[in-house]
Amino acid sequence: MPDPPVQEDPDKNANGLKGYAQAETILQFALAIPGGAFAGLGIGYLLDRRFNQHWIAVTLMLLGAAGGFYQLFSYLTRRSGK
Repeated sequence: MPDPPVQEDPDKNANGLKGYAQAETILQFALAIPGGAFAGLGIGYLLDRRFNQHWIAVTLMLLGAAGGFYQLFSYLTRRSGK
């Protein structure tokens, strides 16, 4: 008599996807702060050249980095509440 078909463990697949989701979250945070800073710096540089100023790039770079930190802290506070 043949053996019944072996069913895959659904928890095994969920853990594999959970690992990818965690890696994706870590990658988002690794890119959020410098990405925001570089985006602010780039936009600020263009505005500095347009309006002949020298402070807009630095200000927008700091605001972009602050936005990345805000994203990190808001995620951590939501995560700690679970």
